[in-house]
This record gives sequence, C-alpha cells and structure tokens, in this order.
Amino acid sequence: MKSPIAAKKPEILETHGHQRIDNYFWMRERENPAVIEYLNEENAFLKENLKHTEEFQKALFEEIKGRIKEDDQSVPYFKSGYYWYARYEKGSEYPIYCRKATSLDHPEEILLDVNKLAEGKSFYQVGGTSSSPNQHLLAFAADEVGRRIYTIYFKDLSTGELLEDTIPHVTGNLTWASDNQTIFYSKQDPETLRAHQIYRHVLGTPVEEDRLVFEETDEEFSCHVVSTKSEEYIFIHSESTISSEIRFIKSDQPNGDFQLLQPRIPHLEYAADHYDDYFWIRTNDQAQNFKVVKAPISSPSIEHWEDVIPHREHVLLEDFELFSHYLVTQERSNGLVQIMIKPWDGSPGHQLEFDDETYTAWISTNPEFNTETLRFGYNSLVSPSSIYDYHMALQTKTLLKQQEVVGGYDQSHYHSARIWAKAPDGVMVPISLVYKKELLDQTDRVHSYCMLMVRMVLVRKPIFHLAD
Repeated sequence: MKSPIAAKKPEILETHGHQRIDNYFWMRERENPAVIEYLNEENAFLKENLKHTEEFQKALFEEIKGRIKEDDQSVPYFKSGYYWYARYEKGSEYPIYCRKATSLDHPEEILLDVNKLAEGKSFYQVGGTSSSPNQHLLAFAADEVGRRIYTIYFKDLSTGELLEDTIPHVTGNLTWASDNQTIFYSKQDPETLRAHQIYRHVLGTPVEEDRLVFEETDEEFSCHVVSTKSEEYIFIHSESTISSEIRFIKSDQPNGDFQLLQPRIPHLEYAADHYDDYFWIRTNDQAQNFKVVKAPISSPSIEHWEDVIPHREHVLLEDFELFSHYLVTQERSNGLVQIMIKPWDGSPGHQLEFDDETYTAWISTNPEFNTETLRFGYNSLVSPSSIYDYHMALQTKTLLKQQEVVGGYDQSHYHSARIWAKAPDGVMVPISLVYKKELLDQTDRVHSYCMLMVRMVLVRKPIFHLAD
C-alpha cells in the first residue's frame, strides 16, 4: 500500500508585512470532503503498515489499562450543605458526578452519569459544572466534537429533567448569580477558539436574547468569568501573558454594569478574591516575586492598595486562600513549597511541616469560607500523590486519599534526600535524590556521583576525555 500524498494548494499568508506560502492551508477546512478523504487514507495506510503489531498493541494496551485504578473516586469536598465528588465504575469510561447531603453517611444523589450521556456518541466530555446557589439546578457544559466547543445544559435536580434552555458554541466556563435564574458564560472566537466574550443568560428566555456584557478586543488577551469564594461578587478576568484586568459586579445585582477593579497596565499582573469590605489581591506591582495587598471595594484601584504580605526577595508567593479566621499562603523558598497559616487576629502564624526533605505541596479545593480545615495536596519522590485535611487550630493533619500504585509499590523501600552543590559563580544549587534504602551505607558514593554530574552541567565542560 502506497503512502497517500496530500495535494499542494499554495496559499499566501501575510503577517506584519511578511509573506509566506502554506501549501497545506486547505487542510484547515474540517468539513471539506477532500480533507476527510485524505485523513481516511492516512489512517488506512497506518493501519495496514502496523498490522503486524496488532497483537502487541493489544497486549500493551491491556498492560497500561491494568495499571489504572478503574473503580476510583475523588475526595469529597463540602460546600453549601453537601459533600461533592466524582467516581468511576469498573468497565465504564466516564465519571459519575454525585453529592451527599450534610454527611457522607447519607444516601448518594447522582447528579450526572456521563456514561449514560455519552451512549451512542463517538466523543463526549463534560467541562464546567456549577450548581445554583439554592442547589436546585445544575448547569453543565458538554462537548460532543472534541474541539473544546461546548453546549451548556440545565438539569432540575429535584426531578432529574433537563430544562429547555441550551446555550451552544461556548467555552464551558460559567457561573451563577445569586438569584438562581441568571448565569454568566464565556464564548470563543470560532476560528482561533480564544475566549473573548462574556454573556448573561436568564433561564426561560431565548438564547438569542442573551446580553453581551463584555468583549475582549485585544487578541493578546482571553477572558473568563468566576465567582468569588464568598459568592458575593462575580469577576470577569482578562489575562495575557504579562498583564491582568478584572471587572466586578455584586452577585445579587446581575443586571448591573461591571466595574473595573484596576485597568490593565503592561507587565502588571494581579488576581483577586473577596472578604469583608476588601478585595484581597496577589500582584507583582513593584514585587517581582509577588505580594498580597488589600483594597477597599469602594475604591479598589492600585493607588489604594495596602500591603498585607510585602514583597520578599527570596520568597515567591504563588497563591493564597481566604478563610473566616485565617489567611493561607502558598510560597516557594529555596525551590520548595511552604504553606503558611496566618490568623486574622494577629496571633503568631505557623508553617505546615512535611516529612520528606524534597517534595511538592499545593493548596487544594477549599470552597468553604467558615471552616478551620485546610485541604492540601502533597507528593514526593517516594510518596504518591496524596490529599490531606489540616486542622489549622489544632495543627493536625489527616490523610484522606493516597494514589494507589496499581501493580505494586512499597514506599518503605525507598529514601529521598536533598543536597546542595556550589556552582562556579558561588550559587548553591539544590539536588533531589531518590534511591533504595539498601544504598544508605553508600550515601557518600551517591553524593560524590551527584557532585560529578552537577559539575558536568554547571561548568559545561567535559570531565572525561577520549584519547586521540
């Protein structure tokens, strides 16, 4: 079987005054029968030439599949009186979204069984999901094509029926206003798929009447809509690689006009949340490593920003989380993440302690504001990905779930360590090691080997020379 050859159809493209020729530009036409025919020929050619590996492909697939835990479940999180989670059943491909009222001992309520929704479809993916503030309705976005072009559906959780409202050709990003009737969502450019518009939809009204509330005209920016953790405000985020801009309205005033928090400035990045009478903002304003500031909601622009956690030269402030009694920050120092707990009452804060010398940690899903519990994630070179709950007052942590390594793994057989090497310019470089504990009596040998490798990388000169 001969390899198919795509036809050349020269197309002149001009950008910034520069012209180039693309012989295969025509293949962008997804619905063009000639494009589909060529792709079918390529697939047939591939199948024919790999026919002798079919048994091996099956064996390899089964081996990979055998290392995946099929009957898995996410760690439930508590929000608005319910525990929310997703689970998978053995033999099924898609998640089942569920919740339990008040307690994990209560009966399970299935919100969406994606396996049933996907029946008879060659592709199906659920993107964003969001329950209404009164918990009676569920909005979810589904993609049946595979291009991240979604349709939003609405489900009545008391009857299980889908509403007549559908919103096609959207990004899957959505959020509710507090009236349980209004939803904001983002749309993308049909060619580039850049999210560039935010619309407002009222249940029971034609989608054609949805109001465009914001359009991002700068092609370097994309936009999305979110609710603050307090659910009192709705934000429209506009983001580019080096700049940010946020607009906001009160969630109980969905027909209002969005106000600017701080107009975009080149190289100014910021992200915000809400607590009490302030917006709390992570920003790089005169802070290369970022800092946390607060600004009054009545006058939130940059000239009113007040430092809460000032900039530090050797600490990168990666993220923060607001609670009723605590401000939690995720910081990076000397290459390692620290999670810091800072009480609002001014009492001394503290840092989470981790067992391993080298690790990764992150603030996880924390939708509840009035809680003493912080949820965080953790893994290391010897510890599989894990989810913990940490009681911020008692300073105790509880392991909720650790990823199961299907096929067998005994963490107790391995050891991880962190050592330092000095580069030629005097900078200390951290090195993470992992090895079997049976090598512990050879630690000096391992250390020497690592120093050798570091020298090869940092000095950028060969250590070993071949004879002429």
